[in-house]
Amino acid sequence: MRAKTSRIAYGFVCALLVTAAILFAACQKNGAGKKYKLAFVTNNASDFWTISRKGTEKAAAELPNIEVDFRIDSDGSAAEQQRIVDDLLAKGVNGFAISPVDPVNQTQLLNRAAQQALVITQDSDAPKSDRVCYIGTDNVAAGHQAGGLIKEALPEGGKIMVFVGTLDAANAQQRYQGIKEALQGSNVQIIDVRTDNADRVRAKSNAADTLVNNADVAALVGLWSYNGPAIVGAVRDAGKIGKVKIIAFDEEDETLNGIKDGSIYGTVVQQPFEFGYQSMKLIARILDGDRSGIPAGKQIFVPTLAIKKDQVDEFAAKIKLLRGR
Repeated sequence: MRAKTSRIAYGFVCALLVTAAILFAACQKNGAGKKYKLAFVTNNASDFWTISRKGTEKAAAELPNIEVDFRIDSDGSAAEQQRIVDDLLAKGVNGFAISPVDPVNQTQLLNRAAQQALVITQDSDAPKSDRVCYIGTDNVAAGHQAGGLIKEALPEGGKIMVFVGTLDAANAQQRYQGIKEALQGSNVQIIDVRTDNADRVRAKSNAADTLVNNADVAALVGLWSYNGPAIVGAVRDAGKIGKVKIIAFDEEDETLNGIKDGSIYGTVVQQPFEFGYQSMKLIARILDGDRSGIPAGKQIFVPTLAIKKDQVDEFAAKIKLLRGR
C-alpha cells in the first residue's frame, strides 16, 4: 500500500514538474517574465499629446511587464529632445517612441540611441535613421485632406498663408506637400509659409502680421495643433471672423470650439491615442522577440479624419472621454 502511495505521489510530482516546465517555456516565449522600461517622447508641449499619454497608459495597463516614462519636449527643440534621450539612455530604457523635431539633423542622435535601445518614431518620421518602424499619420494624405477642406472653403479660389512650427520636421514638410498637390489646378494660391518654432505667441503674431500685410488673403492654414487657436485669436482681434477662412490640424479645445461657432471651417484630426497605444505595444512585442508586427515598408499609418461643423459635437465628446474629462 505504501509503495502504491509513493508511486502516486511520485506521478503527481512529475506532472507538476511537467506543467511548471510548460508554463515556464510559455512565459519565456511571451516575455512574461521580463520587465521593460519604455518611453514616449513628444516634439512639443501641446495638449495634443495628452491623448497620446492615455494611449501609453492603456498599453501599460494591458502589459504589466512594461513601465512607461512619458517625456514632453517643453520648448519644442531638438536640443531638448537630445537631453531627454540622453537621460533615458542613462537610465537604461529598453525602447522608446519619439517624434523627432528635426529628423534629418537628428539622424545621428537616433542611430546612436538605436545602438543602446529599440527606437521607433511616431508622429514625425526619420526614415533614413536606424529606427525600427514608424507609427503615425500618412502626412501627405493628411495634407491632401486639408487641401480638400481649403477648396471647399474657397470655391472661387483665393490667396492663402500656411503656418507651422518648423519646416524641418517631416510631418510639416509632408503635410505641406500634400496641400500643394491637392491645390494643383485650382484657383487657390499659396502666398508663403510662416514658421514659429512652436512658440504660441509668435504663432499668433505671424497670423496677425499676415492679415495686416496681405489684405486680400482669403484663408489661413495651420499645420500643427496650436496653430489653429493662434490663428483664430489673430483673426478675431482683427475683426475678420467669417471674412477669412481658417483650416487647422488636430483637436485643441479652441479649434473644436471654433468649428462649432463657425470661426474655423474645418480641421484634419489624427489619432494620437493610437500613437501612444500602438507604439508601446509594438516595442514590447519586438523586445519579446516577435517582429511580425513590423510591415515590409516599416511604416504603420493611422488614418486621419476631416472634421467640420456637422461632425464636431460627436467628435468633441469622444475627445473629452479620451482626455478623462
